[in-house]
Amino acid sequence: MTTIVHVGISGARGRMGRAVSAVLDAREDMVTAARFDRGEEPDLSRCDVIIDFSTPEHSVELAEAAASRGGPALVIGSTGLSDAQEQAIARAAEKVAIVRSGNFSLGVNILVGLVERAAARLDAADWDIEVSEAHHRMKRDAPSGTALMLGEAAALGRGKSLSEVRAPVRDGVGEARVEGSIGFSALRAGGIVGDHTVLFASDDEVISLSHQAIDRSLFAKGAVVAANWVRPRPPGLYDMQDVLGFRQA
Repeated sequence: MTTIVHVGISGARGRMGRAVSAVLDAREDMVTAARFDRGEEPDLSRCDVIIDFSTPEHSVELAEAAASRGGPALVIGSTGLSDAQEQAIARAAEKVAIVRSGNFSLGVNILVGLVERAAARLDAADWDIEVSEAHHRMKRDAPSGTALMLGEAAALGRGKSLSEVRAPVRDGVGEARVEGSIGFSALRAGGIVGDHTVLFASDDEVISLSHQAIDRSLFAKGAVVAANWVRPRPPGLYDMQDVLGFRQA
């Protein structure tokens, strides 16, 4: 007999929360056990796992609450977290299983792997890297969590951390580009779901690796897959590379 997974939706009234709810409604092995937003007290005991697309502050509060009682497992898709907030979630993951990702798309996570491999093979002395992204007018954080994932992959391919090579925000008259730096640009307009491009440029040629999200449901579907995967896992901080089996334990 199939075990029914009881899922809570944090940020239930937001765009992603509504998309997750629609995906769950179409499944027979998973049901929505709770819906809540900021300022509402969730009943964690009703949930096997919670999918959270809310705010950095609420995500941290939720992770700490789950850790304090040893569950439920969490899938966190909030973006724009500070270093301190990331560390708080990592501490909570010592007590509960958490999948944390800036993007739950299968295509984007494949793109991450391609970017890392390309960066590893293109000499920083000859090839500049730029990450560009576009989202709907209501998105507040920039660069997006996905753009930062791609930048981190590019930096990792070159044996660096993104903090070491990230170019400063460009505005006005500045210094010339620093060799090996990784730049970012962001656009906010209309109802764009999410477009990301990583550009590798030398003096002679340009390579562009891109992903375009057509429907927001692709992120919700990925988050639901992550929720089903993480529910039986031991405490730890996981990402979509783990969920999709791209990273061996």
